[in-house]
Amino acid sequence: MQYLKTYLQKIKDRGNVSLAESISKTAEAVGESYLKSFSFTSHEVGLLFGNVQSGKTGQMFGIMCKATDLGFPAFLLLTTDNVVLQQQTLDRVKADLEGFCICGENDARIFTENSLLLPTIVVLKKNARMLKLWANIFNSTGFMKGNPLFIVDDEADAASLNTLVNRDRQSSINKYLDSIKNGASSSLYLQVTGTPQALFLQTMASGWHPYFTYYFQPGEGYLGGDFFFPKEKPECIQLLEELENPTRSVAIRHIACSAQVLASGGKVCNCLFHPSVRQAVHAKFEKEVKENLKWCADHLADDFASSIKSEYEKIHPQKAEEISSEEIVKYAKELIQTNDIKVIVMNGKSDVDSTEYETGCNFVIGGNTLGRGVTFPGLQTIYYTRTSKKPQADTMWQHSRMFGYDRDPGMMKVFIDENLYKLFSDINATNNAIIAQVERGIENIKIYYPEGLNPTRKNVLDNDHVELLSGGTNYYPNYPDNDSIEGISKMMEPFSSEEPYYQVSLRLIKELLRHIIPSPDFKLKAFCSVIDTMLSENPAGQGILIARRNRDVAQGTGALLSPNDWQLGAGFPSKVVLTMYQVTGRKGWGGKALWVPNIKLPEDMIYYDITEE
Repeated sequence: MQYLKTYLQKIKDRGNVSLAESISKTAEAVGESYLKSFSFTSHEVGLLFGNVQSGKTGQMFGIMCKATDLGFPAFLLLTTDNVVLQQQTLDRVKADLEGFCICGENDARIFTENSLLLPTIVVLKKNARMLKLWANIFNSTGFMKGNPLFIVDDEADAASLNTLVNRDRQSSINKYLDSIKNGASSSLYLQVTGTPQALFLQTMASGWHPYFTYYFQPGEGYLGGDFFFPKEKPECIQLLEELENPTRSVAIRHIACSAQVLASGGKVCNCLFHPSVRQAVHAKFEKEVKENLKWCADHLADDFASSIKSEYEKIHPQKAEEISSEEIVKYAKELIQTNDIKVIVMNGKSDVDSTEYETGCNFVIGGNTLGRGVTFPGLQTIYYTRTSKKPQADTMWQHSRMFGYDRDPGMMKVFIDENLYKLFSDINATNNAIIAQVERGIENIKIYYPEGLNPTRKNVLDNDHVELLSGGTNYYPNYPDNDSIEGISKMMEPFSSEEPYYQVSLRLIKELLRHIIPSPDFKLKAFCSVIDTMLSENPAGQGILIARRNRDVAQGTGALLSPNDWQLGAGFPSKVVLTMYQVTGRKGWGGKALWVPNIKLPEDMIYYDITEE
């Protein structure tokens, strides 16, 4: 049986040819580049990286089918610790994948009796008790002693990593995952996520840093970070600072959108309120929404009708025929009069089934439950005010439930304050930088964020190995050497000391740094990696070069640059500035006329570096 071919045909038979082509491209590329060369004696870690809500599950299944075709007999598919999500995943595996022995959490007997006669998929949630149970099952059957185990970890940056790394201990889930993968004769552990920040900031020695990364492009019609959060504010963003009554504005917008969607034959139109983790705040917004719906009912013929008509003029549907203004007002009134609008609160206090927001006009209000794995069909309006004193990029991005395929771009609206919009825009810029690095084959992926925005939660980052390079700070080596003083001097010949500065290619700056033999205090590899990151986004990227010769600077005084040169470099806050001093060698420096580099990265940014020493 050809497993990948069978799976792709099933997708085509459902009418989704373009999805089948996308999955085929991913599965064949991963198979050719990484699976075919697997030794069946090693333990390797890879990363499948895709945008949030861009269809990672289908890509995962495609890779699993390709791996089956290449001789992998056993798969462990991990979901987040959510009973409903684990069951949904199990049901989808059974519906989509043919020719496998498929086991849920309570199917140890089925697993044992099958004895890998059919390739086997076990679907588990990342729960310590469940992982411990199946670690024992894998061990007791003995099947994995002579067979490779292919582990697919969905949302691998959540729960799987060691949250006790800085206490020299191992968290339970991380320990049992280690036990499962190392208990097999060999394993390939495929991490899957749309937010890989925490994974790239693991050390290779930890066993959780990916050996390889494959990024798959989202399909046609996907609305993601570049649609919602480009550098220049798009039409779909409404800043809360510009509104007198934000909740009423959101309510009117959503009712107008719902009238357009439902009157044109659509099934559902959802509005999401994401204000805080606190249940008291959820209750406050529930009350506000209901009060505004009552206002609508009380002003049906005058203010409500004119508000809907005004909002209608801002809506430009692209996926359905545009309904007339009169029909929209009429349908909107019917929604209010028939009370055919649901206000749903989703948090730890309330148990909400997805069927409650699969049809009709709905306002959904919640906190953490609106994160990973939860999808909202027909989501057109979002009210986002969730804030944190120490915001984390990966958590914020996972809460971006506005991303997806079934949104109408001409009707999307995100209500958000200006500071949060800027944070999301910064996260999107770094995401694009990560994607650019992966697509260009850069192995040492660099991550950077503005000060005050953390890439991920600190408890999964090893404090002994994660170093921060601060943009705007001047760095130079205290005890450097040159591989060839004459060689660097020749490269520097075109650049006069009399000129204040030169605009040069970042590639030249990197080439100059390559000839420096640094002392341990100067993270040369990290600086070069940061420049590689910038070049991956902009291959013709520019920096500033300052050349100074015959400098009688004493070694070890704590400062290299003169006040004038320090001030000159500070005048380029958004660029890499490399100042090359040729010291006389009369005051240290091994008595040689060395070239000593001073580098300053773009300011207000923190660049994260992993050291393995």
